[in-house]
Amino acid sequence: MTVTPPGTGTEGPPPLPSALPTALPSALPSARSGEPGTVRDGNELPVVSKKFLARATIVTVVLSIAGAVLGLARDQALARLFGAGTETDAFLVAWTVPEFASTLLIEDGLAFALVPAFSLALARRSRGAPGDPVRALVATTLPRLALALAATGALTVWLAPHLVELLAPGLPDPALAVDCTRLTATCVLSFGLAGFCAAGLRAHRRFLVPATIYVAYNTGIITAMFVLGGRWGVRSAAVGVAVGGVLMVAVQLPSFVKQLRRRSVAAEESGPAAGQAVGAALVASVLLFALCRQSQVLIERYLASGLPAGSISHLNYAQKVAQIPMTLSLMLCTVTFPVVARAMAEGNTDLARARVERDLAMAACVVLLGTATVVACAPQMVELLFQRGAFTAEDTAVTAAVMRVYALGLLGQTLVGVLIRSYFSAGRPTWYPLATMAVGIVVTSWAGAWSLASWGVRGIAAANAAGITVTAVLLLAGMRRRSVPVRTRHVLRELGGPVAAAALATPAGALAAARPDTPLAALAVGAATVTCLFLLLGRAVNAQGLKPIFDSFRTVTQRLRHVRSRSSRRLR
Repeated sequence: MTVTPPGTGTEGPPPLPSALPTALPSALPSARSGEPGTVRDGNELPVVSKKFLARATIVTVVLSIAGAVLGLARDQALARLFGAGTETDAFLVAWTVPEFASTLLIEDGLAFALVPAFSLALARRSRGAPGDPVRALVATTLPRLALALAATGALTVWLAPHLVELLAPGLPDPALAVDCTRLTATCVLSFGLAGFCAAGLRAHRRFLVPATIYVAYNTGIITAMFVLGGRWGVRSAAVGVAVGGVLMVAVQLPSFVKQLRRRSVAAEESGPAAGQAVGAALVASVLLFALCRQSQVLIERYLASGLPAGSISHLNYAQKVAQIPMTLSLMLCTVTFPVVARAMAEGNTDLARARVERDLAMAACVVLLGTATVVACAPQMVELLFQRGAFTAEDTAVTAAVMRVYALGLLGQTLVGVLIRSYFSAGRPTWYPLATMAVGIVVTSWAGAWSLASWGVRGIAAANAAGITVTAVLLLAGMRRRSVPVRTRHVLRELGGPVAAAALATPAGALAAARPDTPLAALAVGAATVTCLFLLLGRAVNAQGLKPIFDSFRTVTQRLRHVRSRSSRRLR
């Protein structure tokens, strides 16, 4: 995404404040002319425009919401066409492949290694390093990565029967799951290439195109299900995964190639740059952490495979809806992660600390508001989204109960998402996050096995929430010595107010949602009640994560007063 830097010296009402008040330090070297989101101060040094970060976040959030809406439409189509039974259980076991691939290769895995690597290459380019360090990074990294991904995808196809047996030993129709797994295995290569392009574009401060990838992906799956579902059954969804993966690469490739072609005259004249591939230790530490985190899904499905048919589907539908607030809360970090990585590359830990603390406060407020809404309105959400076709009222009741339990771990999920970016922002390997995630996995496994007989699928969801919360606490405790030195006590104080506000807003929203007769009206009333009460209580406790909202409201009010004042003067 390219945003023209705001001009100076304009007259009129005060501008809208940015929700993301941050800037790169003045110690950074000069930026190339025309670098998006960059303005220059009096010393000819680059500063990331506040408005650029705000607009980039808005664009990312809007397109991510569009992708999430299409993801819900995908799940609705799956529920309507195939219900919640043997067929969908088989597909959702195969769905483990794209779930893992997305986490490892696009969101939480390679991005943690590639964004700092691209940021460092861009910093070296701005200092006038010989050749083009960005092109050199691509030349030394991409061929090896593509070869490794292709080999991994082929191995997944070959080992599909063993994977299905390992993931869900009690599955009624393993043959169908094997077919779907082999079809979805193609996404290992396509997701890896899509993640590489997305990391490079975000480091270049191009956020528009990477934000569209899940729109393209879910469009491919939905189209395949409706076109091929009558003939191929649930296998059509697996074909859609393969098609969607290709679309994710296709929408980014032109913009990525365009960035690589941009070279300064000095780079052309200075000869080739020495290639700096991403370190193997860094990649290993990042991928092992992401793999360990994603193994929570494996534990859930393994435990649920012995429960009545449809249990895996109930877990899946509940998780997909419950995690939307967490996904939205982390959109801010998607935009600011390159800023933190660039600051760490230049040694400015003070800027990185301030940015991470702001991100924690704002992301926590977003996810806690979403958590309160999900817990208060879970039955209405599930009924509105899924209860049609083969998805029954009984499915709605079970899914809503599981969703409420899942929501208790959303704050932990968000804190892990923000903090883990800080651990890897310096582009150096660290094994502490893997150790904390391993502890969380042990908690999830033990608690899930212990509660399975008594609570069923709700026990599995509770174990997930407990495990990720333990990991979040351990990551926060280790930040000062091992990562960006955030002020732990300050962060905990900032979290206390929004947590209390969410706890009070939730029962009020549930009572309000119980009154209307239709699910849409009940959801609207419940969500509005939760939102208003959360904002009022957040204002009362001076929650810093909500400050940009109140500042924006205040400035909009000032603008309206200014407009009315000018209109009154003209009438006179």
